[in-house]
Amino acid sequence: MSTTALSSWVIATRESRLALWQAEHVRDILSRRFGRPVDLLGMTTKGDQILDRALSKVGGKGLFVKELEVALEEGRAHLAVHSLKDVPMELPEGFVLAAVMEREDPRDALVSSRYASIEALPQGAVVGTSSLRRLAQLRALRPDLKIEPLRGNLDTRLRKLDDGQYDAIVLAAAGLKRLGLEGRIRALIAPSVMLPAAGQGALGIEIRTGNAELADAIASLAHMPTWLATLAERAVSRALGGSCSMPLAAFAQWREGQLVLDARLGHPSASGLVEASLSATPADAAEAEAMGQAVARRLQEQAGPEWLAALHPAA
Repeated sequence: MSTTALSSWVIATRESRLALWQAEHVRDILSRRFGRPVDLLGMTTKGDQILDRALSKVGGKGLFVKELEVALEEGRAHLAVHSLKDVPMELPEGFVLAAVMEREDPRDALVSSRYASIEALPQGAVVGTSSLRRLAQLRALRPDLKIEPLRGNLDTRLRKLDDGQYDAIVLAAAGLKRLGLEGRIRALIAPSVMLPAAGQGALGIEIRTGNAELADAIASLAHMPTWLATLAERAVSRALGGSCSMPLAAFAQWREGQLVLDARLGHPSASGLVEASLSATPADAAEAEAMGQAVARRLQEQAGPEWLAALHPAA
């Protein structure tokens, strides 16, 4: 669709408070920068509706973006704003990730009304998370903890904690900070302790291909250091066939001009993690993705065929 056919650009967004904050953030930047109206199209996705089962059991994080992509395809919206960690590694034909914006805090956060850190949790404490990545790393850190599923939007998760269903929960720090809930954070968990998910803390903007005017406008929002880092992270996951059904962490950060990429892979049923790391100075997307592919190969070599087969039982 040509943007000249409409007086405004329309952003497709989920209707959770965090998703609306993210869409409004992009709307305000576009309105300021290009002097044209930008509207929001709020939508409820299947991922928002199915709250009684883990995402890994019902189709993965792609459930959070499918309805938004339909709105783009039907011309009801021009762009969609996503938490990048929710964006599938492969987009449908005709769609493109047009920009990745500067990252917020990528770390995980411990939220608890009683305990100040993971170390302070008593033996057998109940910790809420539905992330297999977090579960695998918590299990490696504290095998005595009782890990229970936790679904729902951010406010719902906090309410479940406050209702006493959990001793602590683990959430992305970025979401809490964006909504002014930083005061709920008891401890920011260092990546060396709990490695983040690929893309965590970054916003991705998805559009349909073939709209040069819109693509150029969205490209101006890109933060290249974040984009290269998240390209490397997502390449690890893509090479391993990763999704929310895989206990995989990948995180890249710039240190003194070099990109340091770390990744961890958990076993789907047993304790244990394998880890790999690589430092390089990628000049473009292809080099960043090559870093991720190299780290994925190192994880595969360490894990071995039986471990990898357990990650893909249907294969």
